[in-house]
Amino acid sequence: LFQNPADQIVASTVAEDVAFGLENANLPSREIQSRVTAELEAMGMAQEASHPPHLLSGGQIQRVALAGILARSPKILLLDEPTSMLDPLAREAFLSQVIDLHRQGMTIILITHHMEEAVLADQLVVLKQGKIVSTGSPEEIFSQNELLHEIGLEMPESLSLAQNLQSLGWDLPASILHPETLLANLPQWQHSSGGFTKPNHPPTPRSRSLIQLQDVHYTYLAGSPLAKPALTSASLELGAQHVLGLAGTNGSGKSTLLQHINGILRPHRGSVRVGDSLVSDPGTSLKTIVQQVGLVFQTPESQFFEVYVGDEIAYGPRQFGFDDLRERVRIAMGLVGLDFEAFKDRHLTTLSGGEKRKVALASTLVLDQDILLFDEPTAGMDPRSREDLLTLFLKLSHSGKTLVIASHRLDELAQVAGDFAFMKSGRISSSGTRPALLMDQKTMNEARLAAPLAVRVSQALMENGWPLSGWDTTTPERLVDALKAVLP
Repeated sequence: LFQNPADQIVASTVAEDVAFGLENANLPSREIQSRVTAELEAMGMAQEASHPPHLLSGGQIQRVALAGILARSPKILLLDEPTSMLDPLAREAFLSQVIDLHRQGMTIILITHHMEEAVLADQLVVLKQGKIVSTGSPEEIFSQNELLHEIGLEMPESLSLAQNLQSLGWDLPASILHPETLLANLPQWQHSSGGFTKPNHPPTPRSRSLIQLQDVHYTYLAGSPLAKPALTSASLELGAQHVLGLAGTNGSGKSTLLQHINGILRPHRGSVRVGDSLVSDPGTSLKTIVQQVGLVFQTPESQFFEVYVGDEIAYGPRQFGFDDLRERVRIAMGLVGLDFEAFKDRHLTTLSGGEKRKVALASTLVLDQDILLFDEPTAGMDPRSREDLLTLFLKLSHSGKTLVIASHRLDELAQVAGDFAFMKSGRISSSGTRPALLMDQKTMNEARLAAPLAVRVSQALMENGWPLSGWDTTTPERLVDALKAVLP
């Protein structure tokens, strides 16, 4: 499976693409149909069998590519960042399927930047600049703190959170690599029921509404037999200088909604307003909107115009007639961690997936728009690059920018977003503050999303009697702060 699954989609419908490899193997038609049906059902894509792949979301394309590979029952499976575009439940289901295939005797090589996936392996191989620097079991690799720091990797979240909890004096197993192990070893509350600190929630200052979507409807291939509704009565309001985390399952409409905010798509019904501009009005020029709103696409290649990195980042400023192009490009590249001299003359096709994403980010940041939209911005990035990007998001927010970040990584969104909106079946199913949504299990279940590990731990602790009700425990740091506050 390629890092960009769209690179291996070759047919005009989903079912035909899954069947392509089987047809080339000259299998009987009945067997081909049986395998295609089985794999599409396993991937939750049976209803999209007749749909053109180019109308699917990034996560759905990833599922189609996976189905096409698994339908051939290979003996060796090579997977390059296979879950980068999958929503949490789809990711969990896929990894479970991979484990089952391994138990059945299949050899699997999984390339990943997510340590929670790495711990599932029998053996880890760590690379740096094209060289193997270490091999061993997950326990052996993740006990080498100096190595992890040197090559820019991180501990699995379970291990990192467990070590933070051990700093409070908790007696936990030495090496916790899996969430289930951590959740099973949490202590009971051993203190009196009163006298502990209660959370203080200062009122959130209100700001003027900057982005408004009202009853927005949009259908791809409207009026044709292949019509695919993407937005159905979607409504959203966001204040200036806020950071909104946008989450939802694959195909819920996140990318389509973002493309309405910056005017690439115009609604078939409903209205979209950004500041004083009525984006949904066909008379509003796209150039006017783009001067206010920047969008980083889910697949970076979708927004590339040039051949070389420096020219690509300079493309937007050049269209607007900006001066000092070289300095603007240098600053933008520095913001995303690309060395100007090392990358400015690199051919875009020679970049890794994570490097392409950094170029796409820089080509948007260079325009200095007030509103920035990011679609799965950390997909394919290594841990250090992800951490740097989240830090950049916080800096942009503190400088007065308004951010909307669509992502499947709720643990990352929780670090930067104060407001959240969940999408389901083309509409906003719920919206509110970070703790109000992420810590409401009913809301999470209805949106078919998985809570961050810190939230799951805090909920388990409350079941054990810990007085954490009302505390914001949506990140490991906030959870530890809350625990320190309630401990006598």
